[in-house]
Amino acid sequence: MADRNRRPAFVAALLGAILAVCLAVTATSAVAANRRAAADCSAGYVGLTFDDGPNASNTANLLNALTSNGLRATMFNTGQNAQNHQALVRAQRDAGMWIGNHSWSHPHLTQLGSSQMLSELQRTQQVIQQATGTAPRLFRPPYGETNATLRSVEQQLGLTEVLWDVDSQDWNGASTAAIVQAAGRLQNGQVILMHDQYATMLAAIPQIAAGLRARNLCAGMISPATGRAVAPDGGTTPPTSPPPGGACTATISQGQQWGDRFNLSVTVSGSNAWIVTVTMTPPQRVIATWNGSPSWSSGGNVMTMRPNGSGNTFGFTVQHGGNWSWPAVSCRTS
Repeated sequence: MADRNRRPAFVAALLGAILAVCLAVTATSAVAANRRAAADCSAGYVGLTFDDGPNASNTANLLNALTSNGLRATMFNTGQNAQNHQALVRAQRDAGMWIGNHSWSHPHLTQLGSSQMLSELQRTQQVIQQATGTAPRLFRPPYGETNATLRSVEQQLGLTEVLWDVDSQDWNGASTAAIVQAAGRLQNGQVILMHDQYATMLAAIPQIAAGLRARNLCAGMISPATGRAVAPDGGTTPPTSPPPGGACTATISQGQQWGDRFNLSVTVSGSNAWIVTVTMTPPQRVIATWNGSPSWSSGGNVMTMRPNGSGNTFGFTVQHGGNWSWPAVSCRTS
């Protein structure tokens, strides 16, 4: 009798175990299928961009929405917001986003003189580099307004101007459905304009992700070489510098310092044919260099360094004039 009583319990337990295994296999297959779908980028890459951050009310939610949907994006931060929320800038970096320059105070830059333009861009370069360790390579002009003077300033700082192919109109009161529809027009290499602060945009993120997957498109980085969306580099940190391919990275480190000056060194990796741009903030000026061939902007505050046969590390002495902040450094290949 005892044997008979145990038999139904044993059969039930066995059936339960088989069911659990089947569910686990099904779940594993579903996860694998989802991963395969997410990795299908056969139709190419698009650039998701978000302007005007970071801000305390929405940036963390935006990062959560992007990462939970397997998306990476380029965040065009204003310098003022980056200065006020440096932890959020680092959170953007740590979430795998790329970080670009969107000016310091979001003015109509084309109405300013070249020195004011330079200040707007340069200060933003510096605060983002201080927060993340890397100076941006990408710049988006506020309102999409640009001219030859601004492009000359961008070139001095080693920045690539990035506009957009599709405007989500989130800034203009577009509904979530309208934002999703706009993203549905993206094609390989194209870039969409969105903003950090709108609830309608935030609600659109899961649907944008699903729409890209359905069309075999993936969210990519914006190449500093072309300004177009390309495949991510596959690293764990955002490649604000450099672009994929024949790329270079410039890493700045501290040397000796004295009362009126300090030494810095820059080590370049990824290429032997590099060009490094070093941007000082007046009244700073470089008074000595070694292991490289420097040239200077007309204003004297932007140094362009090229290799001189002494390897991939060069140094320089900054007479700080009361400003101890490190200059912004970016690298490109020749």
